Amino acid sequence: MDRGASFEVKDLNLAVQGSMNIEIAERNMGALMKVKERFSKEKPLSGIRIGMALHVTKETAVLVRTLMAGGAEVAITGCNPLSTQDDVAAALAKEGIRVWAYKGETKEDYYRYLGYVIAFSPSITIDDGCDLVSMIHKSHPHLIPGIIAGCEETTTGIIRLKAMVRDNALKYPMIAVNDNKTKHLLDNYLGTGESTWDGIKRGTNVLVAGKNVVVAGYGDCGKGVSLRAKGLGAKVIVTEINSFRALQAFYDGYQVMKMDDAAKMGDVFVTVTGNVNVIKAGHIQMMKDGAIICNAGHFDVEIDYKGLKKMAKNVEEVRPLVEKFTLQSGKSIYCLAQGRLVNLALAEGHPSEVMDTSFCGQSLACEYAVKNRGKLNSEVITLPEEIDDDIAKLKLEVYGVHIDQLDKEQIEYLDSWQEGT
Repeated sequence: MDRGASFEVKDLNLAVQGSMNIEIAERNMGALMKVKERFSKEKPLSGIRIGMALHVTKETAVLVRTLMAGGAEVAITGCNPLSTQDDVAAALAKEGIRVWAYKGETKEDYYRYLGYVIAFSPSITIDDGCDLVSMIHKSHPHLIPGIIAGCEETTTGIIRLKAMVRDNALKYPMIAVNDNKTKHLLDNYLGTGESTWDGIKRGTNVLVAGKNVVVAGYGDCGKGVSLRAKGLGAKVIVTEINSFRALQAFYDGYQVMKMDDAAKMGDVFVTVTGNVNVIKAGHIQMMKDGAIICNAGHFDVEIDYKGLKKMAKNVEEVRPLVEKFTLQSGKSIYCLAQGRLVNLALAEGHPSEVMDTSFCGQSLACEYAVKNRGKLNSEVITLPEEIDDDIAKLKLEVYGVHIDQLDKEQIEYLDSWQEGT
């Protein structure tokens, strides 16, 4: 481990490779580069200290550079013990950025690093999963008067924030970047769909065609995972608790059933719900010999990993972050990434083109918070639709796509009510 006054990373010698990977990401994040170019001229974040708990990846490094181009000081740590790309963390440290992260963090180091970011006294927080916000509220409430707002990246974090609102516990404004339409389309649907199967394939090299793939949860992430599984030739089974989403899955051509029934049929299981113990120990007991289970939801609670370890008579890591659990019955179950995010632990997370729009959202949310300092309530806030639309415009511009505009006659027609049949 390499340590300094403002960093703690696995190996500074990885910085050269990290810098090259960040450069590749920048080439595929054209919309964010346009934001960075404007930020460099306008400096909308001058004097702002931004504390971040995000996956420390090459794409996140591009976001860090963008915020700094806008005049901000930045400190960053990870939001998941297995998601840090060590070469990127080393590159950020070499650039003089405050960074504390490594892949395979202990729980103690994870929370110690969050403490370092909090000690930075941020005026804006950027979170992925709400751990940073939660820790500030629980243990450092004295910092809250100096915090303008926060930004939340993922669905799990929004669920937690809304629970804080219900408990009257949220004490500063939180912008739900996760709820941008551009974020849901690219990040949740396209990104999770592709990167989840990237992680499963890298970890196991399993042939997906012909397999029964069980997807727990049919939100935007579950839809993406299911569609890619179908494209790879799998027979997809969806489990849900929401009647409308279950109906969507049914009409999309998938089998829909309870996990109690799906557990007996599945070859590969993917959880994407944001809830706890979606795959229980009892479900695992019913699974086929050789079944693969993994999670693409934010926290490592969707699979009863502790229960799996308790009932196994033997556990062996057969490939990096691929564990074979031999049960008392003699059956083997393969669990990926210790039940943590399979797409970041066993692969590289979402493609850079996907994170381009998500991190445009984060950058513009920070700018929005500064422009509206003191005007926002302590609640979960959705960015104005025009900002989301601007992100889509930037992305279309990068792709060289041009769309129509309303003419005067069409505008007048849409604004009127008198003209009918």
